[in-house]
Amino acid sequence: MDIISQLQEQLNEIAMVSVNTFGTLQRDAPPVRLSNSYPDPLNPNPNPDGPASQPQAPPAPGAPPPAPLPPQAQPQPALDLDEQPKAMSHALVLAAKKFDALVAALPLSSEEDQLKRIQELQAENEVVGLELQKQLEAAELELHRVEVLFNEATDNCINLKKPD
Repeated sequence: MDIISQLQEQLNEIAMVSVNTFGTLQRDAPPVRLSNSYPDPLNPNPNPDGPASQPQAPPAPGAPPPAPLPPQAQPQPALDLDEQPKAMSHALVLAAKKFDALVAALPLSSEEDQLKRIQELQAENEVVGLELQKQLEAAELELHRVEVLFNEATDNCINLKKPD
């Protein structure tokens, strides 16, 4: 694989790691209270004297037990929110360093070398173009021969002539 393809692949990896990092940070970021006039996102019941904070009476004897919490309300395992951003940042830095190493490995050439290489490629292109033109002319000649033979064959079939 050439160096340009490797650079493109590495750039794609950097983009993927960046998107995953930012998405994870957005998803896992704790809620922030913007102002005192907004309700606290961590405490949905700001009124401690309201009905939700009142202790519930014990169930009557013989009554069915209370239903378990739905799956989404059960506590989820705590993620290591301090280590995950560090690990993702580390992966992003490694990808960027690999990209820098690939850029440093690019061959450096002067403008004169580049112009010389362009002239070489143009000369090679002309030679290949002439060869291709000769092959095209030969193919057109062969096509003309086949068309003549095909026309003779169809004429013979239509006129019910025997071939010579």
